Amino acid sequence: MSGRAQAPERGSADPRRTLAPPERRRVRVSANEALGAYRVLKLADPDGPAPAPGQFSMLAAVDRWGAGEDERPHLARAFSVARVSAGEAHYLLEDVGPGTRRLCELSAGDGVWTLGPLGRGFEPPAAGQRALLVGGGVGIAPLAILQDALEGLYALPGRRSEEVPAARRATVLLGFRDRDRAAGAGLLRGARVASDDGSVGHAGHVTELLERELARAGHSIVYACGPAAMLEAVRALCEREGIPAQLALEAGMACGFGACYGCVVSRRDGSYARVCLDGPVLDAAELAAIDEHAGAPA
Repeated sequence: MSGRAQAPERGSADPRRTLAPPERRRVRVSANEALGAYRVLKLADPDGPAPAPGQFSMLAAVDRWGAGEDERPHLARAFSVARVSAGEAHYLLEDVGPGTRRLCELSAGDGVWTLGPLGRGFEPPAAGQRALLVGGGVGIAPLAILQDALEGLYALPGRRSEEVPAARRATVLLGFRDRDRAAGAGLLRGARVASDDGSVGHAGHVTELLERELARAGHSIVYACGPAAMLEAVRALCEREGIPAQLALEAGMACGFGACYGCVVSRRDGSYARVCLDGPVLDAAELAAIDEHAGAPA
């Protein structure tokens, strides 16, 4: 994003978090484009902080958002940043309810309230680690900006462009229900696709592609986002194979700041993590299992 990147939290050099301004800001829609069953909502936000890959924003339409039976949404909705380009922040949407439907209806020039970037994003791979990006459904969104960062097309917040690692190609594995949704694979470059109905690419689950890739891969790390069942399969597979994994969870969020405890997931040690504050990206080793509500809709 062409705007300023804010510093990490005081006392921390954490590259996974860019601090958001304390107040929401009003931006405008620059484009709303169809991508198969999805929409790519592009918001002109030239002065907003540059997000770390994996962070999210809370979005709400300025008009017709709450205040009556026909304007049901009241709380902003959380969306991973899918891409940042030329002063725009891009978000991948699917119409799955009244909140997402209202956002999917927006046109160029319409106003949107945005609060973000929020949460903690992905950590970059260690030297020599091969990055495997695994996504499912609308959960592919944060993998796009991660791919940009890994391949040197997006400078990570707090780092000068010359400090971005030399371009390296990430392996991208994406799964979808059907052909219409599989069009979303166009958000990333060079993706191998699986479809539940066999209409596109591999007939079956994306985790089957991952299992094959891990069998031949050497020093790898997995980055994943998608439905809870997919994330659990990725977590279990990586645990079995001794492969590190970072999982972007998308539990329903009411506040985005960790105040309401509405998005907690259990950790392996018996404690709880707030997805909006301690995540949304968590190390798979922290989790004994993926809670059913902690995944993006397929």
